[in-house]
Amino acid sequence: MLDTLLGLLVVVSLPLAVVAIPNTLSVVARLLPPGLDQAGLMRTHGLALPALMLAVPLAAVALRRVPAAHLLVAGLALVALTDAAGGFAASELLVGVVRVLRGVGSGLVLTTTLAAVWQRVPVLRALWVGVFGLSLLTAQALALWPLDEVSSWRVTLQPYPLLTGVALGLAALHLVAWMLLGRPETPAPDLLERGRLLLAAGPAAVVAAVAISTASEGWRALPVILLASLAVAGLLVLASTGDVGGRLPAYTMVAVGVVLLPSAAQVTLVEMGGLGGPGLRGLWVPYVAAGLLAVMASVAVRLLTRTTGRWLAPMGLLAMVVGLCSVRLVVPSADGLVLAVPFSLLAVGAAVALTAAWQEAGVGTAMFGLSLGCTGVLVGFLLGTGVQMAMLDGVRSAQELVDSFVGALHWWALIGGFLVVAIIVLAAVMARRSGSGAVPVEPAPSSEPPCAGIPTMPPVSPVSPVPPAPPADVLLVPAPGRDDDEEEEGPTGAIPRVVVPVSTRGAFDQVAVTPGEGPAVPPQGQSPEDVAAP
Repeated sequence: MLDTLLGLLVVVSLPLAVVAIPNTLSVVARLLPPGLDQAGLMRTHGLALPALMLAVPLAAVALRRVPAAHLLVAGLALVALTDAAGGFAASELLVGVVRVLRGVGSGLVLTTTLAAVWQRVPVLRALWVGVFGLSLLTAQALALWPLDEVSSWRVTLQPYPLLTGVALGLAALHLVAWMLLGRPETPAPDLLERGRLLLAAGPAAVVAAVAISTASEGWRALPVILLASLAVAGLLVLASTGDVGGRLPAYTMVAVGVVLLPSAAQVTLVEMGGLGGPGLRGLWVPYVAAGLLAVMASVAVRLLTRTTGRWLAPMGLLAMVVGLCSVRLVVPSADGLVLAVPFSLLAVGAAVALTAAWQEAGVGTAMFGLSLGCTGVLVGFLLGTGVQMAMLDGVRSAQELVDSFVGALHWWALIGGFLVVAIIVLAAVMARRSGSGAVPVEPAPSSEPPCAGIPTMPPVSPVSPVPPAPPADVLLVPAPGRDDDEEEEGPTGAIPRVVVPVSTRGAFDQVAVTPGEGPAVPPQGQSPEDVAAP
């Protein structure tokens, strides 16, 4: 019963938590009242992701004192509270409070569900990984879906209130079942892992401050790209700390966080109906196919393999690289079915890589990687925003805007692919160095008495050699003058804001763009390098 409730909670609550990340207020900007500061509201609407990525490591540390079942109810209660308060938001301050609480609740949900499934049946951990990858892939689409032809901008603050109520009810049932079954112990990070989690909160706070500053001060493209690149390097340095077994999960989570959601969000926006794509209704089949394949791949890796993380995790990351290459080839496309190829490669690659990397990891190591991955999502948005700013600078027509928007996506896919390859190489180099530097450990001598007639030699220290003892008598009779008591002993998550370049009212349906009525979509596979070629 407990496992069934946990599985339902994972399926319902993880998408609900991740959907808080995208900043979609710009889509309904025309519905904002004239007295409200639109730019300020867009900045405060993006506070959910910084709050989420700070809440994840702090919630993991709190698991030592508070059971996961209690924190899960608290996190979903915060999400429900933001749904209720979002209907009354009328100022920039209240919008900021709602979004911060939403991010904190979502961070609690991510952390506590991971802890709750960690030592249950193996399928549950695989289900968590598969649904998490699918949630990152579809987060932008799920955030945009309720906004089609709405009449109030507050829908962005309460996108799925009914689903929130269902998740809160399941969490309450899980709490009751957990108490009736004797309060099964939930794994929590140990003292050393708690220290690393608190260390991960520091870079998360720095990245959040940089994102808020870039959104508030109107930084140029080059400083944003440089700061995002430094943030990626900082995350990789932090992932390189700890023991050998903890590095691969951290590297893998950084790669998934930086690449998956920022890439999927840009693809989703390019494929809107107003830009000539199939719209969201034409994208759900590829999304569902990618999600099912991701869950099945994660379950297969979890059940059929045990110690293959060192080679299977890089293979999953390479599948993500192939998915990014296919983005450059098939996006934009008026046919939504062809997008099943990049979506499936990205989702399945992330699921396989995370499941394999977590096979032999502890719960503290997994939560440390989750903290870095959530921070990596914001870093990826910063890097992608910098690329968009550089490509969109100086556009003067709708056609140039569309060309630059698609070109920014192609450049981002190229950058993300090289970044994932660099992380694969870094993980391999660090694993090789750790393996070559290992010092062999001599086995401790046996305390059992030797067989008759076989002399025993005590261990010799390389620093202060000790003369060997004389061989024992065949009949094991102590030598004269030696006391029996004197026997020798052996050594013992810019705040991301994507501005849709055209009106999205009705853009979720497939739109036929006739010549002269809108900007033409560039041919498939067009990239900035092709344009610049002589």
